[in-house]
Amino acid sequence: MADLAHPPLLAIVGPTAVGKTAVSIELAKTFDSEIVSADSRQVYRLMDIGTAKPTHEERESVPHHLVDILLPDESLTLASYQSMAYAAIDSIHERQSLPIFVGGTGQYVRALIEGWGIPQVPPQPALRADLNGFAAVYSARALHDWLAKVDPAAASSIDYRNVRRIVRAIEVYLVTGTPISVLQRKSLPPYRILKVGLTRPRDVLYARIDRRVDQMIETGLLDEIRKLLESGYGWDLPSMSSLGYIQFADYLAGEISLDDAIHAVKKETRRFVRQQYTWFRLDDPSIAWFDLEQASLQTILDTVQDWL
Repeated sequence: MADLAHPPLLAIVGPTAVGKTAVSIELAKTFDSEIVSADSRQVYRLMDIGTAKPTHEERESVPHHLVDILLPDESLTLASYQSMAYAAIDSIHERQSLPIFVGGTGQYVRALIEGWGIPQVPPQPALRADLNGFAAVYSARALHDWLAKVDPAAASSIDYRNVRRIVRAIEVYLVTGTPISVLQRKSLPPYRILKVGLTRPRDVLYARIDRRVDQMIETGLLDEIRKLLESGYGWDLPSMSSLGYIQFADYLAGEISLDDAIHAVKKETRRFVRQQYTWFRLDDPSIAWFDLEQASLQTILDTVQDWL
C-alpha cells in the first residue's frame, strides 16, 4: 500500500488527441491543482498551434508549469527536464496544492515517475568524434569491447552494433569516472502517485486526429510556421523537426501540395500514437485506464477523490 505520508502526485497519461488537456483542466479546477506539463514540444515558445498547447484562457484558469520555457533554438536535456519537473512539483506541494503531471511524452513521464538516474553530462562533440573514429577504424565490436572493460553492466545491455549508445556510455565514463550503469540506477521519487490513463477506440482517436489537424490549418498553423522561418528558426533545429511542422517543409518549398502535407501530418500522428501506446500500455496494472467514449468525467473525478 502507498505511504499516505508521502505527498500526492496525479499523473494523466495517454496518446495525442485523446483529450488529456480538457480532463486535466477540469481535474485541476475541482481539486485546486496546478499542472506540470510532460510534453517535449510545448516547452517551446512561438510554437502554439502545431503543439496543441493549452490556450491562453486555459492557462489563465489553471497554473501551468514547463510550458513556454525555451525559444525554438534552445535545447533541453532529459536530465534538465527531470530536475525542473521535480522542482515544480515540490513547489506545488509547498503551496499545499495537488500537482497534476500531464503529457504524452513517454520518456518524460517515466523518467520522472520511475526516478530514472540520468547522467548530468552534456554532449562532448570532440570526444564523440574520436570515439566514432575509433569505431570506424577498429570496428563497432572493438568499441564495444572497450566499453565492456570499463562498464560490463552497460556493455551487456547494449548491442555491439548500436554505436551511438556505446559512444554515449563511454563518453559518460570518461567525463565522470563513473560507469553509466551506476549513474542510471533508478530511485523512486518520494510521492504517492496515481496514474490515470485516458484512451479511446483507435478509429475514434484517428478521427479526432484528423479533425484536430484540419483545425490547426484553419487557425493559422501555416502562418505560425512561416513566422518561425522568417525569425531565423530553420528546419535543422530539433524543435522544427517536430511532428506537425517538418511535414510542411516540402510544401513551403513548392515540392508537394498542401493536401499531401496535411495527409503526411495525419499519417505521422497516427504512427506516433501507436508509439505512445508502447510507453503507456493498456495492460499496465499500474495505470487506471478510462475509455473516454464510455467513462464519464465524474467517474474520473470520483476515482481521484477516493485516492486522495
